[in-house]
Amino acid sequence: MTKVISSNLGYPRIGELREWKKELEKFWSGKISEEELLKETKALRLHGLKKQQDKGIDLVPVGDFSLYDHVLDTSIMFGVVPTRFQNSGAKSALETYFAIARGTKDAVASEMTKWFNTNYHYIVPEFNNVRPILTENRPLTFYKEAKEELGIEGKPVLLGPITFLKLGKGYEADKFPELLKTFLPLYIQVLQELKEAGVKWVQIDEPILGTNVTGADIDQFKQAYEAISEAVPGLNIIIQTYFESVDFYEEIVNLPVAGIGLDFVHGDALEAIRQHGFPKEKVLAAGVIDGRNVWRSNLETRLGLLETIQQLVNKDRIIVQPSSSLLHVPVTIETEQALDPIIKDALSFADQKLEEVVALAQGLENGKANIAKELEGSVRAIDVLNNSAYRKKTAGQVNASELSADRALPFAERIKIQDELFQLPLLPTTTIGSLPQTTEVRKQRLKWRKGDITDREYEQYIETETKKWIEIQEDIGIDVLVHGEFERTDMVEYFGEKLNGFLVTKFGWVQSYGSRCVKPPLIFGEVSLNEPMTVKESVYAQSLTDKRVKGMLTGPVTILNWSFERDDISKYDVLNQIAVALRSEIEELEKNNIKIIQVDEPALREGLPLKRSKWDEYLNAAVHAFKLSTASVENSTQIHTHMCYSSFGDIFDAISGLDADVISIETSRSHGELISTFEENTYDKEIGLGVYDIHSPRVPSKEEIKENINRALKTIPANQFWINPDCGLKTRQETETIAALKLMVEAAVEVRNNRLATVQDK
Repeated sequence: MTKVISSNLGYPRIGELREWKKELEKFWSGKISEEELLKETKALRLHGLKKQQDKGIDLVPVGDFSLYDHVLDTSIMFGVVPTRFQNSGAKSALETYFAIARGTKDAVASEMTKWFNTNYHYIVPEFNNVRPILTENRPLTFYKEAKEELGIEGKPVLLGPITFLKLGKGYEADKFPELLKTFLPLYIQVLQELKEAGVKWVQIDEPILGTNVTGADIDQFKQAYEAISEAVPGLNIIIQTYFESVDFYEEIVNLPVAGIGLDFVHGDALEAIRQHGFPKEKVLAAGVIDGRNVWRSNLETRLGLLETIQQLVNKDRIIVQPSSSLLHVPVTIETEQALDPIIKDALSFADQKLEEVVALAQGLENGKANIAKELEGSVRAIDVLNNSAYRKKTAGQVNASELSADRALPFAERIKIQDELFQLPLLPTTTIGSLPQTTEVRKQRLKWRKGDITDREYEQYIETETKKWIEIQEDIGIDVLVHGEFERTDMVEYFGEKLNGFLVTKFGWVQSYGSRCVKPPLIFGEVSLNEPMTVKESVYAQSLTDKRVKGMLTGPVTILNWSFERDDISKYDVLNQIAVALRSEIEELEKNNIKIIQVDEPALREGLPLKRSKWDEYLNAAVHAFKLSTASVENSTQIHTHMCYSSFGDIFDAISGLDADVISIETSRSHGELISTFEENTYDKEIGLGVYDIHSPRVPSKEEIKENINRALKTIPANQFWINPDCGLKTRQETETIAALKLMVEAAVEVRNNRLATVQDK
């Protein structure tokens, strides 16, 4: 190489104004054809590529764009289609693709889980009885498109074989080498065809290397990449790692490829290079710009880091890039016209991060003076924010260390008091919190935000929706009701709009799963609570019914993990600030006779560090923050929490340590796997394992729900078990929601009556 190369690892798919989401949902609702969908998304894809080219990125990634999920794309490319979808009568390959992700009337969708420790979800590959074939060389297709349409010599991106297989299910661990051997020829074919097409660089993502890999795993890496190197000599392959530093550093950097991509933001890649060096013949792709947070980088310190790296690795062998794909940040700050200028100047979304990467590459190549303006701007912006009133504590703010994080009585004694008060039936039914937000709900909220209707008119509309759904829940026969959260945009964004120290953008969307996009708030200052956030709506809903209505809050860990947090103080200090603010809110709910309060923590598992050595610190902090927020309530007040898809075996002790009276867990796509966790561990509190999947539009059968209930009851005592859907119902249609909830309650009643009859017979 004759210059310092700039590169990107991946670009947001959704468009500046979520055009991608809108086209997908129009297609799913039958408003546009497949041809129209592909035409519109191609235009969006090319627009993203052109922007990267115009920003000055030398190695523009191609093949990172997806219509749903890049892991699912890889599955489809290699013919990994679950048996239940192979003869489904789908009219096209795209219809099958979406069926796997979203389910059909007759087939349950594939499991969905978190992408490492991010809030992005991927579709879990199912390798049961799979005979892989190469259905399409997807990276080649997108490479040719970029070259022919835009003249871009792109860098194809491919999910690596070890990571792809490790993320899947449906095989025994000892069968992994055999499975890898069946896929390697297909990977080799893809790479050979890329080489034949003239591709110069290929990025193979192996983020599994940032986790606790074993020596056996490293042996598999050696065998796989030696096979690839022998079969495709001369192709410049970069093995890309991210989200953490790598174990087995020396073995990894000596794999037979042209380059290694390391994350210099998370973990300590620099120390590994200092200790062990870096191969002189290889390229180091240095991830020095944070690909997961939105604060502007201090280019002075980042350039200093690169100059240190340059002393250890020749600058002719350095590629400058973000630490990870920019999939995890919003597209551009340019659309945020209403932001406070001080905060806006301190922010960097995907487009701005590309500018930072290019500036650093130029600075490393030509010297600091060449980018003096960029250096000065970044340092000034961060300094102004850090030293402004934004970062100062508010008067009277409570110190977390002064508060107890323990309930007055242990669970075994509390639950007796609660049972006496609530008088719920065996196998009580409830929902997770949110109810369908129709187009009309969103329309009314937009009119209110624009000032087209008054505050009171909007409140009256929300009250009307709440009343309607309280009546629907009563008619269905649900035991513990929810108010529906019609006033809330998102379970974190809503609180970001209410808490001091938070800011919500207008267009700062990121993809969570499928077409579901979230707008993470920005934490820029000290967090505190000024006035109640949820009490008015909860009290109104409770006034409409004699049944109990749950107060609904998002927990401190999830608010932190689903926000862009401050990077100038410990994240655990920020976590405790949030917990103290929520504690005040919970106390206000209790004062207003809301006696069942759900504090959701769907992101607790996803925040778990990739390295086990860091787990205890994180879990201890997470458990403490949850308890800090909930501990001050009376023994008769019942605390619920909810969690999303996770490997719960990893955090079972922490779940119990939360000391929540009832926990509900999203499980329907992986029901058996989760139940096995409870078979292997004793859980002494109450629990609801989701009995049907809400991420799919399909309405389950009553027998399917009963089967899920009875399967759980083989492990969990009936007097500890609650019946609920998998997750909140915000994204579902009203008709399908009512139909599914009716079947859920009917199934619960039948199982309940059968249990009671069996006891009486005895």
